[in-house]
Amino acid sequence: MSASYQPVAECGLTGQAQAAGYHRRWLISNDAGQWLTRELAPRLAEIGIELRLGYLVLRAPGMLRLDIPLDVIEDDDSVRYQILIGEQTVDVVDEGELASAWMSNYLGIPARLLKVHPDMESVRWPG
Repeated sequence: MSASYQPVAECGLTGQAQAAGYHRRWLISNDAGQWLTRELAPRLAEIGIELRLGYLVLRAPGMLRLDIPLDVIEDDDSVRYQILIGEQTVDVVDEGELASAWMSNYLGIPARLLKVHPDMESVRWPG
């Protein structure tokens, strides 16, 4: 049995070996800064994930694909936030307006795609 990885927490799985280093590196939040789980946004499960040519590729029914660079971190502190995941405060970087518009449009609620900051120690994901 091959391993499965979830580069974006609560979204689709991929069996790609290169995804191991990106397992749960991204997450989705609402506009109030709350981490979205499938319980809060069931359509997250329908978002397909693939790693391709240095990009995180997101696909969803009825949407154009969204490509996010894998290893680019914006050094502008204005896009760096903290979010609560379980009981842990996690440093994250906002992936920008295009990603936000894509997520918001697909989920039907204001949403942001956030990347766990690489300086962050391991995240203790609930469940």
